[in-house]
Amino acid sequence: MPEEAIAGDLALACCSVLVSELLEGGLGAACVSPGSRSTPVALALARSAGVPVHVHLDERSSAFFALGLARATGRPVAVVCTSGTAVPNLFPAVVEAAMSHAPLVLLTADRPPELRGVGANQTIDQVGMFGAYARFAADAPVPEAGAGPFWRSLGARAVAEAAGPPPGPVHLNLPFREPLVPTGTPVDLGPDAPPRPSAAFGEGPDEEVVADVAGLLLRHERSVVLAGGLAPAPPDRGEATASFETLGRWPVLAEPHAEAALRRPALALAAGQHLLSDPAFVRANPPEVVLQVGAPPTSRAGQALAALAGTLVVVAAEAGRSDPSGRPARHVDADPRAFLRALARSLPPPARTEWAGRWRQADRAARAAVDAVLDGNDEPFEGRVARDLFAAMPDGSTLFAGSSMPIRDLDAYALPRAGGSVRVMANRGASGIDGSVSTVLGIAASGAPTFGLIGDLALLHDAAGLLWAARRGRPAVFVVPNNRGGGIFDLLPQAALPEHEDLFVTPHRIDLSALATAAGAGHSTVYRGVDLPGAVRRAAMEDTVHVVEVPIDRAAGIRFRLEVREAVRTALAGIGYP
Repeated sequence: MPEEAIAGDLALACCSVLVSELLEGGLGAACVSPGSRSTPVALALARSAGVPVHVHLDERSSAFFALGLARATGRPVAVVCTSGTAVPNLFPAVVEAAMSHAPLVLLTADRPPELRGVGANQTIDQVGMFGAYARFAADAPVPEAGAGPFWRSLGARAVAEAAGPPPGPVHLNLPFREPLVPTGTPVDLGPDAPPRPSAAFGEGPDEEVVADVAGLLLRHERSVVLAGGLAPAPPDRGEATASFETLGRWPVLAEPHAEAALRRPALALAAGQHLLSDPAFVRANPPEVVLQVGAPPTSRAGQALAALAGTLVVVAAEAGRSDPSGRPARHVDADPRAFLRALARSLPPPARTEWAGRWRQADRAARAAVDAVLDGNDEPFEGRVARDLFAAMPDGSTLFAGSSMPIRDLDAYALPRAGGSVRVMANRGASGIDGSVSTVLGIAASGAPTFGLIGDLALLHDAAGLLWAARRGRPAVFVVPNNRGGGIFDLLPQAALPEHEDLFVTPHRIDLSALATAAGAGHSTVYRGVDLPGAVRRAAMEDTVHVVEVPIDRAAGIRFRLEVREAVRTALAGIGYP
């Protein structure tokens, strides 16, 4: 057989070894977009037992789907695309995966070296395209006979780097020569590679460091715990089930996507963001120590509290990248989950202190004021949507909170849940709205009951993901507060500009029900706040993707936020915070 006729066989054989090693290292699934140059690696995945393959027309949506699936399962997910402009379409998801620690293995097909830089069709410079956002990157050689050990070693290195710690994206650029379709001719790939390296997820925290932090907190009664988002946990570990009661001697402000055990009613404050947003309360209760665990605070009020602390301690897998306060801080590079467990074990039972008592008294007053405003008017409002959706979700389900207002409203308005937990995820590494729909559908592919709280612009931004995947995967419920534009800009200084509407809000007249119908998804509309829980439960019973649209009047939304702020201010004044 002519030498050139077996190029496809060589490529498939080498890619099969690569895929085998990825699976041995824990690869959970693959997302593939159609293309000719990527034929060898796509075939290797499709013909390999034990790896689900999800096919996506749009590479950007495919990468975000993989991101959601990787985050939900804690296992690396491969993303396969052809050469040329297909590759940079992965970039937004790669950035998010790098900054929020989600394990992706990017397998980008490329032209062989002799076709680079000579004007060959569909050929761009793909080598090192993702720069510092890739944990590890390699430009593989063209597949050849006897190269099995190299491809096995490459797969082992890639999956180990993706798993971390900390987890993140890796990039393998794979050049293939034509012909790309194999003939079935056997290929000798040489001997097996040496044993693959082992990869552990997070080493145990240093006992001396844990003792040092525990001592610091115990010496300072006026301490606060800020718990931010965490990277996905491996499937054999899941979210912590340990008790963190000992941390209850201090106020605990846990964001929605923080460790579930910290978000329980007995521990987490129910109106923490409203307290932090009240200048009088913060002035009266400046913390001596702030323990910031996980990602930086989402809200500006949380960031301001961290900057206000006498001593700031940051615990994160990459602590140096989790401190936007711009002030000196004590950085602890450790797996936040393991550190929290060790810290909780090292602390004595919680004692009642005047400091914690003041925060909890204020929390009860503020929460009652917030709920009175939400329940006092049945006109839909984003804050009530977030609160009631979170309360209506079944135990064991997963909620994806979109960037912009959804994650902030969930943080400010949702009540901590008793009993079984709801897992909350968010693309808060780079905080973009792109890929939100595909991320939700990727989470749903893990098998968990899945809900998404995203804005109307986020839905439209990833409409391609909905149109392609709504009929091809597992059911999911999208709850979409629709204020027909970027309502967050009404709360920012841009609202005073004469160009506010056209340049920032970007109002639209798109019929979301028509979009859902075109995608083959269900659709329902909620016009009264009291009707949302029932609509969500009915949508969750359908074996399909369903969009629950909640029309929001932007002006009314601003009015509600002002009413909540004033009600909290009045309630806090009533207990002594003028």
